[in-house]
This record gives sequence, structure tokens and C-alpha cells, in this order.
Amino acid sequence: MDTKSAVDLMESSSEVHFSGFHMDGFEQRKSGMEQPTTSATDMYKQPFVIGVAGGAASGKTAVCDMIIQQLHDQRVVLVNQDSFYHNLTEEELARVQDYNFDHPDAFDTELLLCVMDKLKRGEAVDIPKYDFKSYKSDVYPKRRVNPSDVIILEGILVFHDPRVRELMNMKIFVDTDADVRLARRIRRDTGEKGRDIAVVLDQYSKFVKPAFDDFILPTKKYADIIIPRGGDNHVAIDLIVQHIRTKLGQHDLCKIYSNLYVIQSTFQIRGMHTLIRDAQITKHDFVFYSDRLIRLVVEHGLGHLPFTEKQVITPTGSVYTGVDFCKRLCGVSVIRSGESMENALRACCKGIKIGKILIHREGDNGQQLIYEKLPNDISDRHVLLLDPILGTGNSAVQAISLLIRKGVPESNIIFLNLISAPQGVHVVCKKFPRIKIVTSEIEIGLNKDYRVIPGMGEFGDRYFGTDDDEQLVVPSQ
Repeated sequence: MDTKSAVDLMESSSEVHFSGFHMDGFEQRKSGMEQPTTSATDMYKQPFVIGVAGGAASGKTAVCDMIIQQLHDQRVVLVNQDSFYHNLTEEELARVQDYNFDHPDAFDTELLLCVMDKLKRGEAVDIPKYDFKSYKSDVYPKRRVNPSDVIILEGILVFHDPRVRELMNMKIFVDTDADVRLARRIRRDTGEKGRDIAVVLDQYSKFVKPAFDDFILPTKKYADIIIPRGGDNHVAIDLIVQHIRTKLGQHDLCKIYSNLYVIQSTFQIRGMHTLIRDAQITKHDFVFYSDRLIRLVVEHGLGHLPFTEKQVITPTGSVYTGVDFCKRLCGVSVIRSGESMENALRACCKGIKIGKILIHREGDNGQQLIYEKLPNDISDRHVLLLDPILGTGNSAVQAISLLIRKGVPESNIIFLNLISAPQGVHVVCKKFPRIKIVTSEIEIGLNKDYRVIPGMGEFGDRYFGTDDDEQLVVPSQ
């Protein structure tokens, strides 16, 4: 193999090489750059959305302000549900004292969904500013909100509609004592909104408290985090901000799916990816660097297995408190590419049992299970599913479904692969939210022939030396 400069390697690795499943009937692709079916930036570059709910005057705004203050180096935008109240009709204005502002129907949820959808797609939006004296949203100019890294959606009923909840990556419920909330509400409504105290108390007993019991409090069960005492709980807010920073440092898909793990990239990892993606690399080097990457993925996957604490005596006579590895473990490789990952697994787990699954791929998305040989006691084991390429996700769904039918709990499956297309990640994570996916890189996407790009070619052919351009020579008789 001719020696290449680092520049040459980077230039050659920028070309497109197809990965994923083999498509019968498709012609050999011509050289040149293929475009993904959907722009990865358009489809997967999404902000981290935080929902903050709780009773009126519970301290939601204070919590949001403290989160924004601590995330000062990030682009953060606050969207208030109060901005989406319906305009009152003349008839409703005449009897405004009988209008329930704490009922779900008081909000224009469709407009809220439209605004959030645009923000998640990276579009700037104009949000109305509701006037609580005229009960109209067209009194003041609308507020222009630009796309941001973090969107905080705050309001008493932001957890009520499941469509709104689905937009959120984190849901926070601010839990404050009812007497404290009432005192704050009296101070706020009389001072900021110019209401009479008698009217405030009447509305509280007639609408606010019943609505809290009927609509707001039941949504507490949807919260990922419950903050007692609101903005006074500095410890809780510090922990939330740490979690948000961790998520912002991850790949965008990791913000959506907490069961997706991408190995932290280093120059060593990028360098190995550059080499194995190079179409001119020798088979020996392809196998060597693929094995190194596979070993890293396997080791990372093993780190997600359960463990028990264990103490040992060191040669110095000291006690070392460590952990004991999970004993009930097996591997399952998806034939044929998955077999390339078996050696790394055996090197890490002495004497491990490894099962086999063969899935025949027909046409665009046709899948047919042809063969399976699995350990008899696989239902009692944690399973490492091995397949170096996650493309459309169809083969993975077949394999995982088989394991579940064999009695393996979904949470006991860890799917290991080298590269993953975002489309495949969506398919697998949505269908099996309790499995874990461990990969070394997320790709741009799939091209129109459902092959991963930039990819690394037909992995099994390159690893086992059965590339299409290699001819089988039969000796003459």
C-alpha cells in the first residue's frame, strides 16, 4: 500500500462509500457524491426542550430564570403558555368573572404546537403577548423568538396535552405549598394585573383551586423531575443545569433518546474511522483498524451491564473495593457482518456463548428470518447484539423482536454497532425504548437506495475479503 499523507487520507475519506444492507437488483453506483434522502441537519439538529409545569404562582418563572442564568453561554429561549390564551369574545368579556383561565380549553394549543414545531425546525417565530387587562393578544406587538439550543416551555398546563409533552426532552414540575401559591397569586394579580383582592379570592375558590386539583396536579405524574419549593431549591436547579449541559455536549440524537450512547470521539477514533472508510485501504489494515474500533465499542457496551460490589485483598494486604462483572451474558451476531465483532467480544469475555441470527434482505425493506441458533437459556441472560452497521433499522427490529419472543427482556439487550444512520436509530429507539444502542459514530443518513452515507461500504465483504471486484478462480481439471 502506498504511503498517504494525512491530507490525502482526509480527502479520500470525504468521498462517499456505501454501508448498510445489500440491495438486490440495484446497479453499481457511479462515483460521485450521493445525497442523503433527508438532510441530517434539517431532520435531526434539534434543540433541547424543557417543559416546566406547576400550579399558578408556584415559582415556575423563577426556576426558568435561574436555569437561563446558569446557561448564559448557551442560546436559550423562554416560551410562556400564557402567551397562547384565546382572545375573549364580547360575550365572554361581559362575564369575564365567570371565565376559567385555568382550564385547558382557555389556551390555543394548536397555535402553541405550530410555534414549537417551527422552533424545533430552526425557524424564527413571532409569539403573541397576551394583555391580561383587555384579555386580547393583539394589543402589544408580537415577540420575535429566534432558534436556540435550549427551549424552555413554561405554563400551568404544558403537560396536559400529550402532543405537547412529546416535544419535551425534560419535564420539570414545580411543587409548592398551596398557601404559598395563594399568597403569591394575590400579590401578583393585584399588583401586576390590577385586579381587586376580592375578585382574586373569588376566582381562586371558584376556578383556580378546582382546576389545579382536576387538571394540573394529575400531570405531575409525567414529570421527570419534581422540584419542591421552586426557585428556593438551588441544589435541584444546579443538578438540572448539569444534566442539561451533559445533554448539550452529546450528539443531537442522544438528546432525543436517552438509550443511545455514542462513544466520545477522539483523534484516535476519528483517525481509525478515516482509515477504514478509505476505499483504497488494504484488507489487512481494514480488518486491523476495524477490530480496534469494535473492541472499543464492545468495552463501552460492557460498561452498561449490571454489576455488584466486590472486595478483594491486594498483594500489599490492603482491601480494594471494586465491582464484579455480570456473569449471565451472551452475544448474538447478525450473520454475516456481525460475525466480525465476535473476536473482540471473546477477547473481552472469556468463554462467552455466542448465538447466530441470519436475516435475508429482499428489495427495499423486505426482511425474512432464515436461521437462528441461540443459547437455550438466553431468556435468563443479558444479550449483546452484534451488527456493525445500523442502516434502516429493519434488520435490527427483526433481530430484537426474535430475542424478545425468546423471552429476553427488552432492557437486557444492548445493541452494538460501529456506525448508525439517524433513520435506523429512530426506528429502533421508538419501537424498543428500553434497549441500549452503543455506537462509535452517527452518519449523515441514507441515500435514495437506502445505503448509509458516508458509510464504509459493504462491511462484511470488506472484512472477510469477498468484495464484488474479487473474482473466484477455479483451477482447471
